[in-house]
Amino acid sequence: MTLNRPRGVSPDPLGLRVVMDTRPLADPARGPTTAIYLGELLAAYDAEPVDGESFTFLVGLRRPDPTEAFASLDVAARRRMPPSYLLRSGALSVDPFLLRGATIGASWWAEQGGAAGAVFHTAANAIPIGSQLPVVVTLLDLAPWEMPSVYQRSPAAAFGQRLRGRILRDAASVIVGTNATARAVHNLLRIRPERLVVVPLAARAAFRPAAPDRAPGSSSKPAGPAHDPRSDRARLGLPERYLVYSGRYDARQDLGSLVGALSRLAAAGRPAGLADPIAWPPRILLIGASPADRAALARTTAREGVGELLAYAPTLAVERVAGLVAGARAAILPSISEAAGLPAIEALAAGTPVIASAVGALPEIVGGAGILVEPRDSDRLATAIATAWTDEDLWVRLRADALTRSGPDRTTWSDVARATRVVYTDVGARRSPEDEVTGI
Repeated sequence: MTLNRPRGVSPDPLGLRVVMDTRPLADPARGPTTAIYLGELLAAYDAEPVDGESFTFLVGLRRPDPTEAFASLDVAARRRMPPSYLLRSGALSVDPFLLRGATIGASWWAEQGGAAGAVFHTAANAIPIGSQLPVVVTLLDLAPWEMPSVYQRSPAAAFGQRLRGRILRDAASVIVGTNATARAVHNLLRIRPERLVVVPLAARAAFRPAAPDRAPGSSSKPAGPAHDPRSDRARLGLPERYLVYSGRYDARQDLGSLVGALSRLAAAGRPAGLADPIAWPPRILLIGASPADRAALARTTAREGVGELLAYAPTLAVERVAGLVAGARAAILPSISEAAGLPAIEALAAGTPVIASAVGALPEIVGGAGILVEPRDSDRLATAIATAWTDEDLWVRLRADALTRSGPDRTTWSDVARATRVVYTDVGARRSPEDEVTGI
């Protein structure tokens, strides 16, 4: 299933009215990948505005409103939405009806404003039911359907996810980041292939390779991350060689196997021939763990006797995260379910090899720039970590492959924005009677 281009339309977008659910921007901790996606996509739209294009933003009741930062966009309206997240899993059942109400009249107002059509775009869990507008859904997470025992435990959650799946099948277009995710969506949710569009995700601009040392006599400063990670590394007590984890801290990730792998490496002893300055066992920096996440991991690592091998960094500005990722020996992403793979994409953009589980989007994203292992296998994960840590020839090859992904041809958020606008045009542009007759 190869669906890399939107179907049958000109790449020149029309001026549409886009109704967009931007509520995740105000609360990124609840859905970090969704918040990054919406923020980067809107920033790319803002950097390259299209004549005639306008937006209606669905926003939460909190202030300040994050969408006010996008000053170049023509915002026709902002509609405040009630805090349905307070209903927890019940929000999955309530939101589709709230969103349907929010779209009423949007098409008429778009036509009155001279727009070429209108479309509803969401990347959040909520999708409008019976929308008057064609709906475009960016699907960044399949865990609710891949792991029903975790994400559909309550009757409310099970009903909400079934309803969400049913509405997804009616969407005009479903955007995913990889062909592997497209196949999984088709198999899990029975969404027709012609409605699936692959638009690869991009790394944020701060993620770029660590700068090499300047050549003797050179006065120019080499390109590299915007933030030098050395001060952060010293403050966190990290050795020069370390691994980094910047994923989520929930059931989607396989942190239990990571702790088990570290226990096995510690028990195995220091490898023969490993240079004295290089730390053993490997140290891993975990970025963005909450106090509750740290407490849970501390209990697990204490049982295994490897607590000192983990270092923690709080939620940091993206420039500081990018610097720490670029300075790492490898990024590690042990996962159970991974439909987007954004941490892997950003690590590769920083020229950092990836050790990841062979699940979801990750094999397609990582390719030859990392080591893939089966999920829930601490032994194989330990072997992969030891290999990346000690085998210099292999690491050089992996890093070289990663660096090719970070070059000038890498996907940018401007590319994502242009491809997404083509999807809008495909499903949302009004067709003239002549177009309908000729099949244009």
